[in-house]
Amino acid sequence: MSAEQREQKKAPLLAALKTLLPAEALIHEPEALHPYECDGLPTYRQMPLLVVLPETLEQLQQVVRLCHQQRVPVVARGAATGLSGGALPLADGVLLGLAKFNRILEIDPLARTARVEPGVRNLAISQAVAPHGLYYAPDPSSQIACTIGGNVAENSGGVHCLKYGLTVHNILELKLVTAEGELITLGSGALDTPGYDLLALLNGSEGMLGIVVEVVVKLLPAPERAQVLLAAFDDLALAADAVGEIIAAGIIPAGLEMMDGLAIRAAEAFAHAGYPKDAAAILLCELDGINEEVSVHLKLVHDLLLQVGATEVRTARDEAERQLFWKGRKSAFPAVGRLSPDYYCMDGTVPRKRLAEVLTGISRLSEHYGLAVANVFHAGDGNLHPLILFDANQPGELKRAEDLGAEILELSVRVGGTITGEHGVGHEKLHQMCVQFSPAELEQFRAVKRAFDPDGLLNPGKAIPQPRHCSEYKSLGSDTLTAPSRRGGVR
Repeated sequence: MSAEQREQKKAPLLAALKTLLPAEALIHEPEALHPYECDGLPTYRQMPLLVVLPETLEQLQQVVRLCHQQRVPVVARGAATGLSGGALPLADGVLLGLAKFNRILEIDPLARTARVEPGVRNLAISQAVAPHGLYYAPDPSSQIACTIGGNVAENSGGVHCLKYGLTVHNILELKLVTAEGELITLGSGALDTPGYDLLALLNGSEGMLGIVVEVVVKLLPAPERAQVLLAAFDDLALAADAVGEIIAAGIIPAGLEMMDGLAIRAAEAFAHAGYPKDAAAILLCELDGINEEVSVHLKLVHDLLLQVGATEVRTARDEAERQLFWKGRKSAFPAVGRLSPDYYCMDGTVPRKRLAEVLTGISRLSEHYGLAVANVFHAGDGNLHPLILFDANQPGELKRAEDLGAEILELSVRVGGTITGEHGVGHEKLHQMCVQFSPAELEQFRAVKRAFDPDGLLNPGKAIPQPRHCSEYKSLGSDTLTAPSRRGGVR
């Protein structure tokens, strides 16, 4: 779109928006739009036509109705911590910022629920309900910044999703503004409701089916005791195999995380968590529940880890050391970021029994492409986060990183896994959807999109590829087509 075309489209839209919102809720000058040109994946950037920051539900509905009337695409944005380009703006579209929808509307300790707006930070929910002895279980690494609306869009997980589930398992009700600007409610506080389970459908829909404006989350009582074991291994495959052994023993940890040597050393230099810097891999295994149960499981897991090859098993001495162990894990991404100018994070999920095989495959791919990879991930549910280190200023390195990432995702699919566990498809993984799903399956996704958004105005070009792009991808090969076009997905 040329500058002249942008202005021709923007002028009437901006004039109409000025009748609906105060001037400070509209951002349209080019220099002011730059902070909104990408989400947490800066590889892909696009300046939006303009940014709208409504503060009330009525304002938001009016904006969506206007965009529907004028056939203007809308991309909703929370905190933009996403790592798949899901909130990448469109040159001819409105970026709808939900930062001002940041109120906790109700806390019900008896029902163990909280009603919140989509711009409320994930961690803020747990902080608000802590005086009642409650907390919100899903805890992505970005929980200090990410919002609950974004969590719903991506069906986020986190360190404790192995035992307590993803966002979809912890949401009871959503209020949603449709593509036409109408308000609907999905789900309820009841055990079951009639009709299709549209609540589950909206979790992980990446802003393509509606705009979430209110969420009722399920709260859990804080466990009586939580304890962390740190196990060191001198062999990455042994650590990977230990994951399945723990689950097979009938123990479901609250969290079961794994880091390889490169990630360990980066995290230790960053957070000083007390990690063994000479280890090839570590497992962090958190056990929680009533005191007696935790004591029994601690002994069982401690002995099991030594039996399967751990060179050292340490139990956190106190709550301060427990928090320090987790600080190192949750600091791993920024810590690895200090090792190279850029990194590219993958998000495939594989069966636990194939973890060692896939990690070996990633190591071979790393050597083949000449790029280092740090592995830090949710081992309990097989959700890998290989961090591919590269320098975008070096000719060809970004392309090599993208190609390496594509091969890792395709390897995940070949062993029975998926291309994403919690980061979403977004703009980044459009082509890998052609590997994960058949043409018939993808057409069902497109049919759902059309049912909710017949005109294709909500976050178009994301998550679901058009048939012709799958044909091109499979005919040309993944090594020649890894960076999707701006409009590669369903509109």
